[in-house]
Amino acid sequence: MSLVPLLAGSEFDEVDQGVLAAGEKAYGKVLNTWAAIGNSPGLFAVYLPFLRQVNGAGRLETRIKELTALRVAVLNHCRYTTSHRYTAASANGATETDLAAVARGDYSRFTDRERIALRLAEEMTTELPVCTREQSPTGISAHLRHAAQELFDPRELVELTMSISVWNALSRFHRVMEFDLDMPEPPPAVESVI
Repeated sequence: MSLVPLLAGSEFDEVDQGVLAAGEKAYGKVLNTWAAIGNSPGLFAVYLPFLRQVNGAGRLETRIKELTALRVAVLNHCRYTTSHRYTAASANGATETDLAAVARGDYSRFTDRERIALRLAEEMTTELPVCTREQSPTGISAHLRHAAQELFDPRELVELTMSISVWNALSRFHRVMEFDLDMPEPPPAVESVI
């Protein structure tokens, strides 16, 4: 059961209605995360456009954004986010084999850029919260930081680190809220590692 009431579309504040209508048009329904966010009038009106900007087309390949978002969701043990990110990655051409490998943390089948992005997602999710500034001012290993700077240009690095950061925040929000799934269940190979 969700931590907060899930609002019907008609219960959203007027300030959120325009963005909600666009979201409903795209997805055919009010997603549970939106229904929760609707409890804070005005938040949804900025949330969805921001998320679309972060997730949308940019210089960084959509595939990398999707693979790293799935890894973050799995590392945060969030079934709801995993369901969404698996569905989105599949729709963007990632195979079930690729996504099962990402969920397991097996990056051997991926390109150098994908491997470094996935390692960055992993360190930002698991190491950053426990790494003191004395251990690393940036919270990630110097080797990984250097590799990322070698493989990605500044714009791509901003898109990548912002995407990883946003999915960390959202998967933690989703998990605490304890939403029921509103997208298909992840397949057993992914579900088993959440």
